[in-house]
Amino acid sequence: ERTRILFVCLGNICRSPLAEAIFREETRRRGVEQRFEIDSAGTSGYHAGCAPDRRSVETAQGRGVTISGTSRQITEEDLHRFDLVIAMDADNYGEIDQLKAAADGVARIHRLREWDSAGDSPDVPDPYYGGPGGFGRVHEIVERCCVALLDDLISRREAA
Repeated sequence: ERTRILFVCLGNICRSPLAEAIFREETRRRGVEQRFEIDSAGTSGYHAGCAPDRRSVETAQGRGVTISGTSRQITEEDLHRFDLVIAMDADNYGEIDQLKAAADGVARIHRLREWDSAGDSPDVPDPYYGGPGGFGRVHEIVERCCVALLDDLISRREAA
C-alpha cells in the first residue's frame, strides 16, 4: 500500500513544490518511489494555476532537483485522500487543522521541521520576499527534513 503525502505552504509556488520535488527525487534515488504518492498544495488560492517560483526552480536545478507542476489550493478531499499532510509553518498548520476539522478529515498533520535535526526553528521560512540566499537556505532545510522524513517512513514500514 502506498503512503500518500501532501506538502503544503501558503501559495504552493516556493516551499511545498520544492518539498514535493525533493521527496520525489529521494524516493527515486532509493528505488522506493512506488511506495509513495506525493503532491503539494497551498492554503491559499493566490497563485492557483501558476508555475512554481522561478527562484525556487533555479535553486533546485542547481542542486539536481527538478520542480514541476502548477499551484493549487488544498481541499477538504485532500484531508481524506492523503495519509500525511506536511505543513511548512505554524500558520499553514493552523489553517490545515481548521480545514481538517470542518471536513472531518483523517489525514495526520505535521510540520516538516519535526524531522529536522538542526531544529533551530519549527518553521520552514518563506523565501518569497527575500533574496536568492533565502531560497538556498530553504532548499537546505527542506532537503534535510525530507531525507529524515523518508528515513522515518521507511524504518516504520520495515518495523511493521
